[in-house]
Amino acid sequence: MNRFITYNAILTISLLTIVFPGYSQKKQSKKQPPNIIVILTDDMGFSDVGTFGGKFVPTPNIDRIAKNGLKLTQYYSAAPICSPSRVGMLTGMYPGRWNFSTYLDNKKHNREAEQADFLDPAAPTIAKFFKNAGYATGHFGKWHMGGGRDVKNAPGFERYGIDAHASTYESPNPDPALTATDWIWSDKDSIKRWDRTKYFVDKTLDFLSKHQDQPCFINLWPDDVHTPWVPRKETEYTGQFPMNPQEEAAFKLVLKEYDLQIGRLLDGLKRSGADKNTIVIFTSDNGPLPSFRGSRAEGLRGSKLSLYEGGTRMPFVISWPGHISAGKTDENSVVNATDLLPSLAKMAGIALPAAYKGDGIDRSQVFAGKPSARGKAMFWEYGRNDIAFKYPRPVDKSPSLAVRSGEWKLLMNSNGTDIQLYNILKDRKESTNLAEKEPKITTELKDKLLAWWESLPKLTSK
Repeated sequence: MNRFITYNAILTISLLTIVFPGYSQKKQSKKQPPNIIVILTDDMGFSDVGTFGGKFVPTPNIDRIAKNGLKLTQYYSAAPICSPSRVGMLTGMYPGRWNFSTYLDNKKHNREAEQADFLDPAAPTIAKFFKNAGYATGHFGKWHMGGGRDVKNAPGFERYGIDAHASTYESPNPDPALTATDWIWSDKDSIKRWDRTKYFVDKTLDFLSKHQDQPCFINLWPDDVHTPWVPRKETEYTGQFPMNPQEEAAFKLVLKEYDLQIGRLLDGLKRSGADKNTIVIFTSDNGPLPSFRGSRAEGLRGSKLSLYEGGTRMPFVISWPGHISAGKTDENSVVNATDLLPSLAKMAGIALPAAYKGDGIDRSQVFAGKPSARGKAMFWEYGRNDIAFKYPRPVDKSPSLAVRSGEWKLLMNSNGTDIQLYNILKDRKESTNLAEKEPKITTELKDKLLAWWESLPKLTSK
């Protein structure tokens, strides 16, 4: 009887294969789209981690992502400060298009900065696109695109396509475990400052476990390694406490703990088997502050708040077993944070709506190990006026606008002053201004930059 059933089963599959060519292949090859976890570190310098030349503390777990995947040395954030850089990544568009120019604060500050109080919920977001394609979407960590202080009308996470969330004070729905008081952090929080990344990692792993039969898109956006640096005092630090929260010693302990938590994430993925079909991206929102005399950005000029390389060139690694070759470094391809939306959509097999007009371009082939030039210029702004952009004061203040096109990068103020031109491939530390020696290139890039600037919507500071 068993032989008869087996024979008939084989015969049925054979007939289906004949009548419907490709039946058995489709049945066997049907595979769930990849999970995607975007780890967006807060205020991490280009060379804070070992794989990018870091010398502060070993970071074996972050380095593990690079060993299992691809490292890019010419990846750029969308802005040199948190709120607009996050908008750029989330929407795939320049943050100025949504009236973001610096970090969000109270309404008075936002008005003086000529920016919105929160991201327009009508904005396209990567979470919306992935949710519409059947993904479960989560956001665990810092938001800072609306909410907090006296901004009480910021739209909820669900308006941006996010199913589950656990976020900090600077969000529309702060997690009570992180916000015992009406401020960014407090000793009264049930989740202490040094355990916040651990908390967000736990939320991420729990979310994945609840959606094993559904692909997941997750923003894991910790608020480490942003100041204040508060190390675990019970075990990590035995000297006088509290430490100066901006001392190098405190930073090293926080970075060490951060790396341990990234290791917990990777180990959790491996235990569940999710690592085999998960794209993991590790990067930062903007440059470091303090930068310890440029040592956190491998000597690049500038830091957070600056359009020089130290403010916008970020560490970037991406892994996806079986799809991205392990242990590779791409030093030639230029990628922008706005490119992540179209690139990840392509990698996940998601067709973007025809009406979506992002500023990023599909760089999925670069991630697959095929370096290529970026055939589209990149633009930045920081410093619309002298009111809201006075503090904090960077040591080496950059002009307020910048463009990079190919090997050239031009910086200037929106009124046409302080023009600086650098061959960024030969002079990535931006030490030799070639504006006078290269008048044709200077004029061409100046015109492009001003045209871009004039195309952005403007809010007034009144």
